[in-house]
Amino acid sequence: MIDDNILLITDDEEAEEKVLSKLVLLRESDSIAVSDYKNAKKLLKNPGISIVILHECEDKEKTLKLIKSIKSADYEIILLVNDYEQTFILKAYDLGVSDYFSVNSDAYEMLIRTVNCFKQRALRVKNMRDSALLRQLGAVDDETGFYKYKFCKEILAEFVRDSKVQSGMFVVLALDESSKTRFSADTLAKAIKKSVRCDDIVSIVRGGKFYIILPNIDKNGAFAVVNKVQSILDENLIIRSGVCKIADKTFERLEKEAYAALSEACQSNETVVFLEEKAGIEPMDKHFKLFKNSYDSKLDKVITPVFFRMQKAYEEKLFHTKIEQYCDELQSVFRLKHESQESYLKIIYPGFAKIIINIVHEGLDSPENREMSINLSDVSQDMLSKILEDFIKEFKTAIKD
Repeated sequence: MIDDNILLITDDEEAEEKVLSKLVLLRESDSIAVSDYKNAKKLLKNPGISIVILHECEDKEKTLKLIKSIKSADYEIILLVNDYEQTFILKAYDLGVSDYFSVNSDAYEMLIRTVNCFKQRALRVKNMRDSALLRQLGAVDDETGFYKYKFCKEILAEFVRDSKVQSGMFVVLALDESSKTRFSADTLAKAIKKSVRCDDIVSIVRGGKFYIILPNIDKNGAFAVVNKVQSILDENLIIRSGVCKIADKTFERLEKEAYAALSEACQSNETVVFLEEKAGIEPMDKHFKLFKNSYDSKLDKVITPVFFRMQKAYEEKLFHTKIEQYCDELQSVFRLKHESQESYLKIIYPGFAKIIINIVHEGLDSPENREMSINLSDVSQDMLSKILEDFIKEFKTAIKD
């Protein structure tokens, strides 16, 4: 084994001398080992290698083949060229090299590009450690790296406060009802992963939905991402999505607006709907207000009184359990807290003709955790009371278990 953290791979002694004479290292711990092509893979087994400087040989295809075979997350590759041939350099970049310089480059250029690669690797290592920690904490999905639903609200609410994110778009993406029986959310997750950038933020939501934060992007860019997801899927597998501007909105408002756009996408059979664009259409604005008035009436005459009545009815029946409930135009929540179990029923109005009811028993991954979409016209005190009664029975069963 070698103790060096930079490996120069070359079959040219003259190129070797030029690099070693020009590349002045910054730290005492930095040192360069040299290998020919034949022994390169053997020396790359050294875990201390951070930077590989790969000199092109006469057979450029041989160099490209070596890049492909040695590319690793363990180190950055700098391509050392004899002359600046654009096509060759671009091919090497596509295969994973991080940077390049010439054997005739000035010493300062070699130094800057090498130091930048050290920084890039350090950042990548940190990101890998952070990702590993998030997986250990259960905050992200092991396979996709997306944030899990349990942590969705807290994490995304923090992200949307970032000024760099506020110029972007918020997307809620879901399977069309006609496609839910034909493929799983895992299929959709894989298509999303292939379509987003490394700095985009994705969270898995119950009911086969996904929240996506797209920083520094406009409506057209958001549409392009959604359409790319759709293009990856089979033509018979349909997605619907709602998009809205992030700006300085709260996460609760973004969630509501994106669901409103998603609802319109489902009703109009469009792949993607941009909320701000739809709101500017007069007939649509009137249509939305009509349903909003209907929801406000349901909130005042059905949801609020039923939540209050159920809280009073069960405060003395559920031992060692705290009941919390509140109702507003963004969402209404009925929450049960026991020392061994926490559950909640949440009602969201995404816009137009439906409400969405989410029932979540924390720590459980079973059919009891579900999402229901109900027509506004069907929402009554008897219906909501029955749903809450069933929810409370499930909570009591979870405590006994």
